[in-house]
Amino acid sequence: MMVAMMVPPASPMILLFARVNRQRREGENPAIPTALFLAAYLVVWSGFSAVATLAQWGLHSAALLSPMMVSTSPILGGLLLVGAGVFQWTSLKRACLVRCRSPLAFLLAEWRDGPRGAFLMGLRHGVYCLGCCWILMALLFVAGVMNLLWVATLAVFVLVEKVLPRGDLAGRLGGAALILAAFILLAR
Repeated sequence: MMVAMMVPPASPMILLFARVNRQRREGENPAIPTALFLAAYLVVWSGFSAVATLAQWGLHSAALLSPMMVSTSPILGGLLLVGAGVFQWTSLKRACLVRCRSPLAFLLAEWRDGPRGAFLMGLRHGVYCLGCCWILMALLFVAGVMNLLWVATLAVFVLVEKVLPRGDLAGRLGGAALILAAFILLAR
């Protein structure tokens, strides 16, 4: 599910990497480094998914998640919503988002030649994207890990935040909405 949520927002970076790599290496096979870049990006998100799975098991064992993987605790849901809302306003979020929002600036600053360089760049880009979005992915525990509407909503939010002009503003407004949703959930 993480792949389905995080590859679309990363597609501008992946496509630009492929284009630059193709132009730099006309005679060789540029698809190999592009595949390595994407594979490294997915390694980062797979690692996060493993940690999220452990958290899911722990929350399920503590009876804080239903069998449908929805939070059974308004306090847990409220804390996750507040945490995600506040994180949208932090300098860490902004620093990571700047690196994710500008593929060209990332490539100019981080370019490394060859397959090893492509893999390292993919790891680095994956870490920046993880830094932007990890807490948003944790929100899957609020409405349900398998709730496709919630998954799609979060994926669209991440895409808007990363791709559209003033996406950073959308992220901060989304953060305020998350905090408001937390207060509504906790007031019930």
